[in-house]
Amino acid sequence: MLDAGSSAPLTLAPPRSQWRDVWDQFRTHKGALIGMAVFFALVALVVLGPHLWRYDPNFIEPDAMKMIKSRNQPASLAHPIGTDQLGRDMLARMIAGGKVSISVGFVAMTISICFGTFVGVMAGFFRRLDGPLMRLTDLFLALPLLPLLLVMVMLFRDALAGVMGPSLGTFLLIVTAIGVTSWMQSARIVRGEVLALKEREFVLAARSIGTPSRRLILRHVLPNVVSPVMVAATLNIADAIITESALSFLGLGFPPDFPTWGRLLFDGLPYLQQYPERVFWPGLAISLTVLSVNYIGDGLRDALDPRIRGR
Repeated sequence: MLDAGSSAPLTLAPPRSQWRDVWDQFRTHKGALIGMAVFFALVALVVLGPHLWRYDPNFIEPDAMKMIKSRNQPASLAHPIGTDQLGRDMLARMIAGGKVSISVGFVAMTISICFGTFVGVMAGFFRRLDGPLMRLTDLFLALPLLPLLLVMVMLFRDALAGVMGPSLGTFLLIVTAIGVTSWMQSARIVRGEVLALKEREFVLAARSIGTPSRRLILRHVLPNVVSPVMVAATLNIADAIITESALSFLGLGFPPDFPTWGRLLFDGLPYLQQYPERVFWPGLAISLTVLSVNYIGDGLRDALDPRIRGR
């Protein structure tokens, strides 16, 4: 392209990426940046920790006298946050427990978001499915979720443990139970977005040229509900971690040799007065994870809102 009265070509700036605008808005939220730094630090700790701190989280000294001496040790260079009532290194157990707790949060979040998005899209896009699916959502919302989770764990834990092993069977049971009982909020959010989107001009234009419903949903509806789904996903991670911790704290989560942060809280409760640090460290890890994820979700909500991003 040539400028009038000049032979020099004009250079047009490349179009600005939408995700660059999202990141620029996200960076203005100081709490979200701090939360993201804390969350990534916790994830790096549980992922890289076993390679840097090579203590076995379940190792118990076989010699009786040495085991007695190693029990309930205070913080030292050998054990930075001490040992438990069996002489196991608490830092190694915190790292192993974090890996399980964060994995439960992500997997349960994936199940709940996928199921909730599917129900929300079907209810919002197809009028004949709206009533039955929303009544199903209301039914799940009316159920007492924690007692329901306790019943599911008590009924199916031993059966799945016998087929898949105690660790894998309990993990699949807990993430599935949390996932299928926490999809309702996502379904309501997505349904509301779809009800507004299907009356927009670009959807009506695509429908007028004979675009099938499946293509309308995949190409036009789903990409436009990504923003609220991402915000709901961050909040679901926090909810799943808290729910798993509650189950483990009640003694109905993972087995004792499979540490999670909630299980460490449960194991340290009888020693709360003598060794309060046994409860302090897993409680702090759960609190930091949940707070950081909530702040990330708050920042994403602001960054993905075009009305705020355009200010």
